[in-house]
Amino acid sequence: MSKDIYIVIEQRDGNVQKVGLELIGEATRLAKELNQKVVAIIVGNKVASKSDLLFHYGADKVIIVEDPILKEYVTEPYTKALTKIILEFEPEIVLFGASSIGRDLAPRVASAIHTGLTADCTGLAIDPETKLLMMTRPAFGGNIMATIVCRDYRPQMATVRPGVMKMLPKDDTLSGEVVQYKVDFVPEDMNVEILEVAKEDKKRVDITEAKILVSGGRAMGGPAGYESLRAVADVLGGEISSSRVGVDSGWIEKHRQVGQTGKTVRPALYIACGISGAIQHLAGMENSDFILAINKDESAPIMDVADLAIVGDLKVIVPKLTEAIKKAKAAKVVD
Repeated sequence: MSKDIYIVIEQRDGNVQKVGLELIGEATRLAKELNQKVVAIIVGNKVASKSDLLFHYGADKVIIVEDPILKEYVTEPYTKALTKIILEFEPEIVLFGASSIGRDLAPRVASAIHTGLTADCTGLAIDPETKLLMMTRPAFGGNIMATIVCRDYRPQMATVRPGVMKMLPKDDTLSGEVVQYKVDFVPEDMNVEILEVAKEDKKRVDITEAKILVSGGRAMGGPAGYESLRAVADVLGGEISSSRVGVDSGWIEKHRQVGQTGKTVRPALYIACGISGAIQHLAGMENSDFILAINKDESAPIMDVADLAIVGDLKVIVPKLTEAIKKAKAAKVVD
């Protein structure tokens, strides 16, 4: 009989990625409703030392698969390891992060074990009557939010976008059961040869980590429009970001895009400048703690989700906002 919620923990160079810890937190909430446990699976080479970290963020059990063949991510050996674990332990639910690795790995595993997969979820819940996992994701180009269930096959599987779920507070007193799981790999399992791992030297800003984001939309008009946003972001100690139109138009880098086809963010403050608030964008930022919207159109959808809405020309308002913040900070220093 299927039981427990399994989280596939992504690691790169032995470093646990944040999305895995976010999923442990969400799985803990779901597991309470099912009266089940949270099991973390970590696959790699020399990763056993990461088990304590996974316990500290809420895992009840950690399954470790270590082998030199797993040092770098390659689809086939990782799929073999996870498929073997899932077939043996029969989990009720398996969750992956919707990262580049998760989006490659999860469908391979789902196909191997003959179950369904709901990709790029932004919400998870347990149906109180059926106890099925309800997996919510944008559909039809982001125009609706669809809730999907997998009634007949197990495990129920989903990939979840990074930044959507909240991590539990770290508790260094927590511990749990460690399982060292052996997978017998053969040379044929490595169907590619890695000649070189080339790492990008340029350090990219991760907007999912930012506490304050100042985001621009179509009203920016071009790359120069983001300079005023950069000024207020610098004063606040935040970062700039964008809706999809800015990226598609080549005004700003892809890694700064917020929304369904960009990144999901949860900052303490999100300032939306000239963004109408299409559902595709809202899906990526609506869980921000405080949303300030600046827009000429008082009926724009972004105004409905904003905690504070300013109707007016952002080219006038943003510079004035920047100066006001500077004066307030200067006055605070004097006091």
